[in-house]
Amino acid sequence: MLALISKLILKLFGWKEIGKFPEGDKYVVLVVPHTSMYDFVWGRLYYYSIKKPVKFMIKEKYFFFPLGILLKALGAIPVILNRKTGMVEQMVNEFKKRDRLLLTITPEATRNRVKRWRKGFYHIAQQADVPILLAYVDYKKKELGATKKFVLSGDEEKDKEYIRKFYETVTAKHPEKYNKDTI
Repeated sequence: MLALISKLILKLFGWKEIGKFPEGDKYVVLVVPHTSMYDFVWGRLYYYSIKKPVKFMIKEKYFFFPLGILLKALGAIPVILNRKTGMVEQMVNEFKKRDRLLLTITPEATRNRVKRWRKGFYHIAQQADVPILLAYVDYKKKELGATKKFVLSGDEEKDKEYIRKFYETVTAKHPEKYNKDTI
């Protein structure tokens, strides 16, 4: 029922789901660009509509009652940022202990314009030995999808250039906040 309602809402607002989500149980789902809180809303509706249980990271300090219950229901995984265990290591451990994990990451890590993406997504995928799934919300075309499976080559610069090129035609909600040359 949630999938049907989500599809209906997306359609009502003129959004088109592009392509087919690739088969697989473990991905780092890279979502670019991220310039608006609406990116989360449309993305969440998309994942509900295709019945994919994606997860995302949030600082553990937000997991207090009652907000923590809502965050977990939406797919949040608490991340501890003030301990010896780094965020990358925590997420690699999550991949190891789960049979299925579709971990959504916005590498800009903020809705504001950035000079460079954070590289955690790349290191998580590399160390967990999982592919990256390239996903997007394009406001100009009103399209969204997670369709391009990308296996790291081992050449970080080559991989980052491939990823950058994939996103160069995607239009953000606030284009002035999106730096297409940030990876």
